[in-house]
Amino acid sequence: MQKLFYPALFHKAEEGGFWVSFPDVPECLTQGDDMENAYEMAVDSLGLALECREREKQPIPAASDPTLIAPEPDAFLVVIEFDMLAYKKRTGSRAVKKTLSIPEWLNEKAMSMGLNFSQILQEALIAKIQSPK
Repeated sequence: MQKLFYPALFHKAEEGGFWVSFPDVPECLTQGDDMENAYEMAVDSLGLALECREREKQPIPAASDPTLIAPEPDAFLVVIEFDMLAYKKRTGSRAVKKTLSIPEWLNEKAMSMGLNFSQILQEALIAKIQSPK
């Protein structure tokens, strides 16, 4: 999954700051004390909502064309950039054990060099996932 761009509506909150809604992800609502905080909260909230949909095997909604959204009088449109892989790397810390087989000579050479097998495998998998097909 590449970067996604979802339109969000930023509404001025009566108590100050902003509250944020997403037309394409109605269950996703958040707020922030100022524009920067509201944007950061919007990214995290969007990530949580999309990850939840993914976990529950629900489809990830396509993002609407921002030019077709007419904000209410108290709101303005902001496009939120979202990278699911970066979000998962930042928030997902649960490790999963995997068993793998490599040639004995490769194991011995890597061990003699003090290489971290888990780290190298993670880096290789991330590079493979991020590379264009």
